[in-house]
Amino acid sequence: MLGIIFGVGAVIAMLSIGEGAKQEALEQIQLMGMNNIIVEDVPVNEENRNEERTNFSQGLRWVDARAVRELNPLVETTVPVREMQQTVRYGKERMKATIVGTTPEFAHVLNFNAREGSFFNYQDVDGIRRVCALGGGIKRQLFLFRDPIGKQIKIGDQWFTVIGVLEEKSITSSRKRGLPITDINQEVYIPITTSLKRFAEVGSKMTYVPGTGWKKQQESEINRFIARVPNVSRIQEASNILKATMHRRHNNVEDFTITVPEALLRQSQQTQRIFNIVMGAIAGISLLVGGIGIMNIMLASVLERTREIGIRRATGATRKDILGQFMIESVILSFAGGLIGIFVGFALTRIIAMYADWRTIVSFQAIFLSFGVSVGIGIIFGVYPARRAARMDPIEALRYE
Repeated sequence: MLGIIFGVGAVIAMLSIGEGAKQEALEQIQLMGMNNIIVEDVPVNEENRNEERTNFSQGLRWVDARAVRELNPLVETTVPVREMQQTVRYGKERMKATIVGTTPEFAHVLNFNAREGSFFNYQDVDGIRRVCALGGGIKRQLFLFRDPIGKQIKIGDQWFTVIGVLEEKSITSSRKRGLPITDINQEVYIPITTSLKRFAEVGSKMTYVPGTGWKKQQESEINRFIARVPNVSRIQEASNILKATMHRRHNNVEDFTITVPEALLRQSQQTQRIFNIVMGAIAGISLLVGGIGIMNIMLASVLERTREIGIRRATGATRKDILGQFMIESVILSFAGGLIGIFVGFALTRIIAMYADWRTIVSFQAIFLSFGVSVGIGIIFGVYPARRAARMDPIEALRYE
């Protein structure tokens, strides 16, 4: 039974890891918006700081987002995003936070709802007003249980009025997997015009230009922009048009990347299917070993109980009765092992989630699959010993010592 117990437990644990990873990837990709195309800036660094980037492309700019919206008929709207790190203070509380300059459509495009107050509007953008909306984590650290709406906070050396708090979202370390996702719970949102005017010097630095020397150069105006496509079935077509537009505007300088969450989802689902099949097959080997163990034990049992079989046959038992007896014993072994294995599987998933910090989801499909396979193995590997017992000659069996 041990082979069946640990086989069932291993199958459930492995499939629960795969299901957890699948669900987590789905949630993180959905955070980017399934109808969205994300164009992200490639920052200038020591490796790509060259004359081509300096002279032929100004990097990603707000006007790029507006041009894509106007020139691409498949794009409904575009949302610019400008990020910077600043110290945020309220009273004696202070912390480092990501300040995001954007437009009012940001909350709608990424499906972020205000839990308290509201997001800023275009009057705030046009008026370059110093208003902000807080992520749930920022609100909790600065205000605890106090109402932040209408309060003044200091971002860098500028005072801002809090007008809203966003609902909290579950965010994992997605950027480690290369996804352009940030933790909205630790961000402060302000109008992009306010970001560009009040924090204009944040994105500038000294850059060496061959033949010219060091000069002060403005980095990309925005970090990325999000293009929303209403018809998800045409999102790849929209992405191709967008890419052509960006290449033309940037003089074919590859200083941006394009991410299509819908394509990422398809790739992720395919990868997870392969992962689940491989992990399930590896764990299934334990079930196979358990089945072989049952067959060996049943064969030994038939040998040890040869005289018992002969007595039963001599007193009227048919071959069918002997076959049923050993088949039932084999199925009971695998059935009991399968039941215990389910509890072992649950325990393994708890241990994995606790110590490996992996998300695990035990699905009914995994339970039914592993338990069904264990019972099936009991039947398949019990057939040969049972048939061997049923075909014994009763006279020879009675003579067996």
